[in-house]
Amino acid sequence: MNRRELLSLATLSAGGLVLAARSPARAQGAGSVSVYAAAKSSVVDELTARFTRETGIRVNVVKAASGDIIRRVKAESSAPKGDVIWSIGSEQLEASSELLAPFTPDEAAAISGPYRSSAAWAPFSGIVVAFAVNTDELKPEQYPKTWRDLTEPRFKGKVSSARVDASGSAFQQMGTVLAAYGEDGWDLYKRIMDNTVFSASSGVIGRLVNDGEALVGITLEDLGFDYVRGGGPVAVVYPEDGTSTTADGMALIKGAPNAENGRRFLNWLLTKPIQEYVVKEMNRRSVRSDVASQGKPLDQIKLVNYSVRDSAEHRDAWIARWRTIIGGR
Repeated sequence: MNRRELLSLATLSAGGLVLAARSPARAQGAGSVSVYAAAKSSVVDELTARFTRETGIRVNVVKAASGDIIRRVKAESSAPKGDVIWSIGSEQLEASSELLAPFTPDEAAAISGPYRSSAAWAPFSGIVVAFAVNTDELKPEQYPKTWRDLTEPRFKGKVSSARVDASGSAFQQMGTVLAAYGEDGWDLYKRIMDNTVFSASSGVIGRLVNDGEALVGITLEDLGFDYVRGGGPVAVVYPEDGTSTTADGMALIKGAPNAENGRRFLNWLLTKPIQEYVVKEMNRRSVRSDVASQGKPLDQIKLVNYSVRDSAEHRDAWIARWRTIIGGR
C-alpha cells in the first residue's frame, strides 16, 4: 500500500470516528423494544418514530385499552414478551405492581411533587379530572359547577362517561367523588350514573360533547382541550367541590426481554423535549417541574386527597360495587 492510499485510509477512519462521536445514541441503539401502549394512536406513532430516529432502536408496538394491556401482561408473566407499559392509569399499575420491575428515572429529581410515584412505575403525563360542556347548548350560568349539579333532572340522559370497569380515567373520576364525599359519595355517584349514558371509551366523550350528543362529559381536561383548541363549542370546567390530578403511568415489565432498551425508552419519555411535546401536542400537563403546562393552575383548583395506592387496593371491590349500582346497563 503506497503513501497516498495510507493517507486516504487514515482520513476515512478519522471521518468514521467523527460520525460515530456525533451520533452516540444511534451507535449504541441496536436492537428493539416492545411497547404495550394505551396512548392516542397518533401520539404513539409520532413518538415511537421519533425515538427510533434519535436512538436507532426499533419499537414494536401493541396498541390496546389499559385493561387489556394488564390482562395481556399477566397472561404472559411466565414468559414476558413485552418490555414497557406506556400510558395507562396509575391505579392499574399500582394494583399490578407484582408484574412490574423496579424503575427509577434518571431525571427523577425533575418530576413535580404531585406526580412523583412509587418504585414500581413512573409518571408520563399529568391528568386532571374535569367536565367538558357544550357551549352551544349551555350558557356559562348553566354549566354544572359541582358533582352534585350532574344529578339535576335537566341532565337526564345528557351526561356522558366511560365505564368504570373498562376505563382507567373513569375509575379515577369515580374515586375522585369518593375522595370528596367519603361514604356518601356512593349515593352521589349512583345519582350521577342515573343521568349518564355510557360511552364506548373515554376517548369519544369529547366528540360527543362537541357534536351535541351530550351536554356534559365526565372526562379529563386534555380530552376537552382537544376540541377547545380546534374551535369546537366546548369548555372545560373544574368541579368546585373537588377534583383530582394524578399521573398517567408507564412501567418496565418484570422479566422484560429487552429491559435495557425499555429503560432507555422510559427515560427518553421523561426528557424535557418530550415533556414539552406532552403539553403542546397532547394538551396534558407535564410531570416535570421545569415545563409549563396549560389549563388552570393547580393552585387555583380545589384538589381532593386522591390516593393512587388506596384506590389501587380497593380497585376490585369498588368496580364490583359500581357494577351493582348500574345494574345490567
